[in-house]
Amino acid sequence: MKTKMIEDIKVLRAKTSAGVSDCKKALEETDGDMKKAEKWLLEKGIARAEKREGRETKEGVVEAYSHAGGRIVGVVELLCETDFVARTDEFKALAHELAMQVAAMDAENVDEFLNQVWIRDSQKTINILVKEVIAKTGENIVVRKVARFCLGE
Repeated sequence: MKTKMIEDIKVLRAKTSAGVSDCKKALEETDGDMKKAEKWLLEKGIARAEKREGRETKEGVVEAYSHAGGRIVGVVELLCETDFVARTDEFKALAHELAMQVAAMDAENVDEFLNQVWIRDSQKTINILVKEVIAKTGENIVVRKVARFCLGE
């Protein structure tokens, strides 16, 4: 394997957390184009994530995000399959992002919430964001509840 290919695999792996063989295949499929390889891995990861739907989720966290000096609070209950994944940085970061989204964009229910455009990237929905983390962790992740509290409402 060429040195450039090895370096590209390392870079792609660092960006996506995908396996070495998946990174190599993505680069081969996209003729070494890093952006296209990332997209290829994302699509593949989302396909894998959909296969995990329905697996039992008993572990997780309840995350709260306070905004506007405590005047608005977003809360999310995020579940996964094992406590090991619940303690990972990826899972905790997802819970924080989701709680922030709840505070910023009120949703009537979880389904409506999952279909919202992510406040940090208008190219993604919350559902896509969750599936990306499912692809990285290898476990089913479920948003069970969301709630938003606003002072005076």
